[in-house]
Amino acid sequence: MRAGLIALVAAYVLSQFYRAFLAVLAPMLISDLGVTAAELSTASGLWFAAFAAMQLPVGWALDRIGPRRTAAGLFLICGTAGAALFTLATGAVAVYAAMILLGMACSPVLMAPYYICARVYPPAIFATIASIIIGVGSLGNVAGSIPLALVAEATGWRMTMAGLTAMTLIVGIALAILVRDPPATTEERAQKGSVLDLLKLPALWVIFPIMFVHYIPAAALRGLWAGPYLFDVYGASATTIGWVTLAMSLAMVSGSLAIGPLDRLFGTRKWIILPGNAIAAVACFALYLSPSSGVVLSAVLLSAIGFFTMTYAVIIAHARSFFPAHLTGRGVTLMNLFGIAGVGLAQVATGRLYEATTAAASDPALPYRVLFAVFGTLLLLGCLSYLFSRDRTD
Repeated sequence: MRAGLIALVAAYVLSQFYRAFLAVLAPMLISDLGVTAAELSTASGLWFAAFAAMQLPVGWALDRIGPRRTAAGLFLICGTAGAALFTLATGAVAVYAAMILLGMACSPVLMAPYYICARVYPPAIFATIASIIIGVGSLGNVAGSIPLALVAEATGWRMTMAGLTAMTLIVGIALAILVRDPPATTEERAQKGSVLDLLKLPALWVIFPIMFVHYIPAAALRGLWAGPYLFDVYGASATTIGWVTLAMSLAMVSGSLAIGPLDRLFGTRKWIILPGNAIAAVACFALYLSPSSGVVLSAVLLSAIGFFTMTYAVIIAHARSFFPAHLTGRGVTLMNLFGIAGVGLAQVATGRLYEATTAAASDPALPYRVLFAVFGTLLLLGCLSYLFSRDRTD
């Protein structure tokens, strides 16, 4: 079981990389392929949309056929094909198709270890283990920052993607060999149910909004907009963008590791999630008020957004405390659907918003001010709904 979890975490590292690498490669892709920042935003959004669309089928598959075949099949086939297609891309359409395949490939690689942990380990430590998985997996964010920039500048982005194609293939094979399915009890095999049973739980409906919005600012900024923002406002090079995104990535790693265990320390989940996202909203509005205040301050505020929005595992743990045991797979993937769908829709919408504001803007910082204001407002709306949630720990 442990070797399988290690393989799943390795796949999750690549998942984190693939959702964030466009921010660093953006200037190269714009120059080489003639794509625009808005098209790259759409491509990023398509990754999240494909990821989100797969969540309910993945949840059914986890409960019915187990994590090994679910994760290995999707990652090995779709992941290798998507990375190879990106390597050979000559325009926006190929990039779109590659990102859709990569989103499908990555859709089960966090939910599979969560499913295994929920079935094997005590509920009280679920948030801690889930946060560790996210923290380690977020090293993919780190790899997709300055290391990616240095490798891509030295070898070219196509050679870099060719290497990633090989790495994706190897990890997919490891999933097929090493992952083991946890045994189901006789009682669980006999019980019936669907995601509709989960949607009938009133306690989840005030958690869905914070799940929908909390990851949008960090994922959108780290995954794409940090690169164009630093390039347009400060004329930053790929290396500078790499260093700033590295700082944000490290903040996200440390945020996951620091915030996850707090529910056991303080005996609450609600009052960990709410303050974290409220602080991140303040950082978004600070960027709105001072978008041209310097690379260093921008890096600090971007890192604050990355750190304080890393409440994902605690939100999942809070929601999971209301799930029936036999619907664990569908429960965690339903929550993940809300989290990832929010980012996917936001990436596409912010691309359109960026185009609309850029056309009428004389100040290059103005489109990004609008984006920062939108991100901050979404977080506040999510917090408002979550205020009415019922706190619960295991």
